[in-house]
Amino acid sequence: MSFSPALTAYAVLVGILAPFAGLWLNARARSGKEDSARLPERFGRYTKARPPGVLIWLHAASVGESGVALSLIEAMAARDASLAFLISTGTRTSAELVARRALAGVTHVYVPLDSAGAVRRFLDHWRPDLGVFVESELWPNLILAAEARRIPLALINARMSPKSLARWQRWTAAGARLLKAFGFVAAADARTAQALSAVRGADVPLLGNLKLAAPAPPVDAGEQAALAEQLRGRPVWLAASTHAGEDEIALAAHAKLRAAEPNALLIIAPRHPERGEAISALADGAPRRSQFEPVGHASVYIADTLGELGLFYALAPAALVAGSLLPHLKGHNPIEPAKLDCAILTGPHYESFQDVFDAILAANGAQIVRDADSLAPAVLSLWRDEGARAAQAEAARGATTRGAGALDETVTQLLSLAPGKAKQANAAHASA
Repeated sequence: MSFSPALTAYAVLVGILAPFAGLWLNARARSGKEDSARLPERFGRYTKARPPGVLIWLHAASVGESGVALSLIEAMAARDASLAFLISTGTRTSAELVARRALAGVTHVYVPLDSAGAVRRFLDHWRPDLGVFVESELWPNLILAAEARRIPLALINARMSPKSLARWQRWTAAGARLLKAFGFVAAADARTAQALSAVRGADVPLLGNLKLAAPAPPVDAGEQAALAEQLRGRPVWLAASTHAGEDEIALAAHAKLRAAEPNALLIIAPRHPERGEAISALADGAPRRSQFEPVGHASVYIADTLGELGLFYALAPAALVAGSLLPHLKGHNPIEPAKLDCAILTGPHYESFQDVFDAILAANGAQIVRDADSLAPAVLSLWRDEGARAAQAEAARGATTRGAGALDETVTQLLSLAPGKAKQANAAHASA
């Protein structure tokens, strides 16, 4: 099948830009956004060997998608322990997550650039038996090259913002061409299922959001006990996954809270930990966890480390899930605080997690705030009404405990696409 005009134009543009990719990646590495030691992987050059046997490759853009991919890997490995897995991601934080989980039989690499050469080297080296794309990051050259090699492909937990779906509907021919490369497509929410069904010209089932099947984020019990001792007796709240422009709102709200509770502590966990120094400066030199500085009597503490967000959700009775106070950010994942019984506050801009927030809000499991003036009293109310806070946290947890059925059905579908032994294991599981 030939390219659509839009995909042809995309391939030409990528070919023109590919010679300059090294300059771009080196600049990103200098700013901490790329792992300089592993830049060759972005060009499809690897030092790790392909594992023997059936290799299932999953691509996950960032941390949330990586969590879904790892849950799928655990479930597939439980059905067939002989399977090997390759997980490709695009961010350093997702690489850190995969490393921390350290699942047996799993190799992590950075996703190659979507240029013809990098894609060809990636597929030549790894020769996957099945490719699984998680959620929404679809690289046309990578998908079409895999299809050309007759590698079965699946798109699972598809979940796209209204803006992304509008683009798919404008570029119908390109979208239809890409979706036809997938032997199985399943959506996480109704709006995505409806839109992709129209573009694909075939039913895209709504299985539900696989993030709901993910376990609570890890919490180091020793670190939790040590920090809880430092925070004893202090009212605490968390601003989680903040972006530039949101820290100022959280700090303004905290100033209002301290007028009522002078001993109050705000923990700011930035979405990008490299912003820790700048946030500390905003907060009059607040101590930073990355620098091993104790909380002491500070009114603000900067949690600028990787992989510890679960720890701070577990410590704080209430948290703002940031990335939601400014319209261009689109929100972050509320499932993690819900599963750790942390009362959730969110800004109004959460469309990237619209389906999850809709369920939580309908259950009265979260509150919407818009600015410092509404954020401060919401936190204060949660501090002072323990019963209401517990009820809100319980409602959020209840709204996010679904998903096991979607995970099981997704694994069944994926293993039905895989060759040989994986299909046999799938059939044995189905008949058990």
